[in-house]
Amino acid sequence: MYTQTRKAPRFPFVALVEVIELHTDTRLKARTSDLSRQGCYVDTLNPMPDGTTLRLHFNHQDQELDAVGRVVHSQPNMGMGIQFAEIAASDPPILDRWLAGLTLTGKL
Repeated sequence: MYTQTRKAPRFPFVALVEVIELHTDTRLKARTSDLSRQGCYVDTLNPMPDGTTLRLHFNHQDQELDAVGRVVHSQPNMGMGIQFAEIAASDPPILDRWLAGLTLTGKL
C-alpha cells in the first residue's frame, strides 16, 4: 500500500514534459497531472521503476523548466510520482510563478 509522505501541497497542473532516464538516456514525452514545490506526477503508460533518477524538461505556456528527480511511486499503465532533487539554477522563479498562479486560482 502506498503511503503519502508529501511535504508540500500539490495542485492540478498540466504541462508537457520530456523525461530522460540518466543511465540509459531513455526518453519519453508525457504530461504532468499535478505539481508541488517538491515534485510532480507524470501521466504515462510506461512509468520508470521506483528509485530511477530522471532529468525532466517541462514546457508550459512558453516557459521552460529543467529539473532532476527520482521516481518515488510508479503505477503501471498510469504514471509515476517524481520527487525533485534539483531545479536548474535559473529556473526556481519559473516554478514559483507556476505555483503562485495555482495557489491563487486553484488551476492554471
